[in-house]
Amino acid sequence: MSNQTSVAEFLLLEFSDARELQMAHFVVFLVLYLAAVAGNLLIISAIALNQHLHTPMYFFLMNLAVTDLGSVSVTIPKSMSNSLMNTRIISYSGCVTQAYLFLVFVTSDFTLLIVMAHDRHVAICNPLRYEMVMNKEACIQMAASAWLTGILYAMLHTATTFAMKFCSNVVDQFFCEVPQLVKISCSDLYLLEDVLLGVGVAIAFGCFLFIVITYVKIFSAVLQMPTSQGRQKAFSTCLPHLIVFSMFLFMGALVYPRPIPHTSSHTNIVFAVMYSVVPPMMNPVIYSMRNKDIKVAICKLLGFK
Repeated sequence: MSNQTSVAEFLLLEFSDARELQMAHFVVFLVLYLAAVAGNLLIISAIALNQHLHTPMYFFLMNLAVTDLGSVSVTIPKSMSNSLMNTRIISYSGCVTQAYLFLVFVTSDFTLLIVMAHDRHVAICNPLRYEMVMNKEACIQMAASAWLTGILYAMLHTATTFAMKFCSNVVDQFFCEVPQLVKISCSDLYLLEDVLLGVGVAIAFGCFLFIVITYVKIFSAVLQMPTSQGRQKAFSTCLPHLIVFSMFLFMGALVYPRPIPHTSSHTNIVFAVMYSVVPPMMNPVIYSMRNKDIKVAICKLLGFK
């Protein structure tokens, strides 16, 4: 295929030629998807319906759950549908939409984690100014900025990627992933996409340093608290966020610095599942495990005492 105008559809990576293994993949992905959807919907519903949780920290957590719910809903259902229907096809427009929305949700997710670190820093290091700094208007502006960052960054990447000429329509992944689309391009625009990815990595590294410095200040303030109860409460709100952020960076570091041309298809699938499915599924568990307010709200929502 000489250019992108002749590409009417793409062929996604299939998990196996054997029908039995395709159905096994469908069942496994269905379980993972339902777990991720149920967990994030519980978080969203518990926060939205509980007046006690209408605070900045839980407002940002609800936005984070929305991004997690969106990212898994963009990728997994199409893969399950292909396995069930014994096909590999995704339309050109479907591929564009999938790549764009996945980048929107992942970038917004990352930006929200940075905003949440700032929220915890103000709450612990400047508690007397917390209500003034993290007022309702400021929280809405921060959340909107996170979503706008995701929308603009995804738009830039997607426009550059699909402006390229493609030498093949076979995507070596179970969804339309930008690095795998760049791999099958035969256009000089891939250099621009590499630059954009490099800029994204540099920005992510800067954000990583910001969060590291923020948490050094937070833990210094926590250790100076006079009561063990205060320290325990502060750690219970900070540790889940720190674990989620560390998992997000770890999964991303496993995927994007890899030499893509030299990795096998099965390796690509494993890494893609690790960074696109595991975090959205685990985040609700991590946040509810050490947070008494979330656990109480979820139990109340489900009718448990």
